[in-house]
Amino acid sequence: MDIQKNIKEVLAQLPPHVRLVAVSKFHPSEAIEAAYAAGQRIFGESKEQELNLKQEVLPKDIEWHFIGHLQTNKVKYIAPYIAMIDAVDSYKLLAEINKQAARCGRVIPCLLEIHIAEEDTKYGFTFDSCRQMLDEGKWKELTNVAISGVMGMATNTDDEAEICKEFARLHDFFNELKNTYFNGIDTFKEISMGMSHDYQLAVREGSTMVRVGSKIFGERVY
Repeated sequence: MDIQKNIKEVLAQLPPHVRLVAVSKFHPSEAIEAAYAAGQRIFGESKEQELNLKQEVLPKDIEWHFIGHLQTNKVKYIAPYIAMIDAVDSYKLLAEINKQAARCGRVIPCLLEIHIAEEDTKYGFTFDSCRQMLDEGKWKELTNVAISGVMGMATNTDDEAEICKEFARLHDFFNELKNTYFNGIDTFKEISMGMSHDYQLAVREGSTMVRVGSKIFGERVY
């Protein structure tokens, strides 16, 4: 597995405005070091214990993204250093991130996870529950989090038309939120969608951030 070659191949397919999150969960620190040597600086992890161990031994200029389902009782362990929390799926979690960020004297960027897939297994706000949370307005008092955009995962299917439809729906919803709740807020700018099997479709539908793991690192290590 030539990680450096894989990174370069993925980056060559991305427009300059689209950022790559290299999904390093379940892969050893050596794999991250190889990607780092190729110039990659943004890495995605989904287990707080694994992330803490890697963060301690790897270069300090890495931007760590938490990309998995985050339990509220785990936020305090990653709050001192996390660059972005990509899957906020409740106001309760947002409030806890704000609380722990305040203790660290930080503002933590977060993405709202939106359920766009036809599957029941994915976490995330529905469009309506997200609107309801934003309408209630309590999030405006959370000065130690910055809602920076939305994230969504398409249905795991070979039907490219369905995948594109779901991505387009998320892009439209981002525009709705931007115009309704975040007008003039420059930091609300990210549409995180697309993984190893569908990131090229996601880019076509307006993604600004893709999460690519197996195409860079190979299949996960058990």
